[in-house]
Amino acid sequence: MSGWTTTDIPGLTGRTAVVTGANSGLGYVTARELARKGAQVVLACRSEARGRAAVERLVGEVPRASVEVGRLDLGELASVRAFADSLPYDRIDLLVNNAGVMAVPYGTTVDGFETQFGVNHLGHFALTGLLLPRLLATPGARIVTVSSMMHALANIDLRDLNSEKRYGRWVAYARAKSANLLFTHELARRVGSRDLLAVAAHPGYAATNLLTAGPRAEGRRGAERLMELANRVFAQSAEAGALPTLYAATAPGVRTDSFFGPSFAMWRGAPAPSRRAPWTVDDRASAALWAASVRLTGVDFDSLGG
Repeated sequence: MSGWTTTDIPGLTGRTAVVTGANSGLGYVTARELARKGAQVVLACRSEARGRAAVERLVGEVPRASVEVGRLDLGELASVRAFADSLPYDRIDLLVNNAGVMAVPYGTTVDGFETQFGVNHLGHFALTGLLLPRLLATPGARIVTVSSMMHALANIDLRDLNSEKRYGRWVAYARAKSANLLFTHELARRVGSRDLLAVAAHPGYAATNLLTAGPRAEGRRGAERLMELANRVFAQSAEAGALPTLYAATAPGVRTDSFFGPSFAMWRGAPAPSRRAPWTVDDRASAALWAASVRLTGVDFDSLGG
């Protein structure tokens, strides 16, 4: 995989992909490159207006792209169900769980979950479960969940999944990203020998609006400017940051429960297998998180036997 780039993505004509958070940043690049290779791509976006603008931009860059937008608010389970119900496709080849929030002030989703846990993990857990029958019906389908190298800062706390006892924005973010990896691990275990891959990726340090969103929401202009400067000086581009996701989604030989990121110190460079914290492959923890997620979302993954 040394030097792997978007030119190595195989042809995807006839394939259907769903990418969450595809109106900007890593999600937009992922959707665009999948469409460039011929996939029918659904840009799942919280804002339909921003989604439509992204579709217009994408078609401007890839004139033959076959893309559409669907409204998806991962912070509202009713919206997740409505999105899944609205998809007109009987088969789905690829689901990219990309959308997320980072280090935002404490808040809750429409359903009362802590925002980072609710959006980054529970929303994608529910979406995956609702789309799973169509993924299982498609030979060679893949589910790619985007985590972060910062997952290594904190394990989940099964006694306080919603950070009700104590909230630290970066700890909550790390826990949500650890939850992404535990979800991938447990999903891969439950899928077993079925022809479906559950894999994960992270972008390293990529220049997106995730870092600036939190300070902007709080009106901390100084912190926002600092993050903007860090993006310009230290981060790799969103184009480069999307490569591990695209590799996980399309490269031959990918194994289930793999985790990919940039090759150089997990920070930047071509896609490569990435280190992950040992707690993210803990069978008991992943099973316990799965059970809690089923209880909280009401999505029970019937097609996998529970």
